[in-house]
Amino acid sequence: MNKSDINTREDIFLLVSAFYKKVRAEKTLGPFFNETITDWDAHLEHLTTFWETSLFMTRKLEKKYKGNPLEAHIKVDKKFNHSIDNLHFGIWLNLWYQTLDELFSGEVTENAKRRARKMGTFMYMNIFEARQKS
Repeated sequence: MNKSDINTREDIFLLVSAFYKKVRAEKTLGPFFNETITDWDAHLEHLTTFWETSLFMTRKLEKKYKGNPLEAHIKVDKKFNHSIDNLHFGIWLNLWYQTLDELFSGEVTENAKRRARKMGTFMYMNIFEARQKS
């Protein structure tokens, strides 16, 4: 099967939905997400907007992401007694890559991988920095 690249908000919604279905079922990551997120429909829309803004920043978009993902992740880490570590980020990134590779292929797809890797590193470093301040 010849896969197309990520081109639309609908593509991103498909990606985000398929990815978080895996995350929720994953035994190490699932509890963090399943015990924190109460409205999955709203969360998937929010994350679709986040990734659409991140991947299509040069386009005129109907919705633009507003929020502070770092603050949200620091709160989750605190809620779970500062137990988020590099294993969690590694699993998250592997599932992201796996989902991208299953669904899409192309330049935007590769950019989604690079952005996720950079974001994961940024989050990981800042969560640990925040622990030193609390």
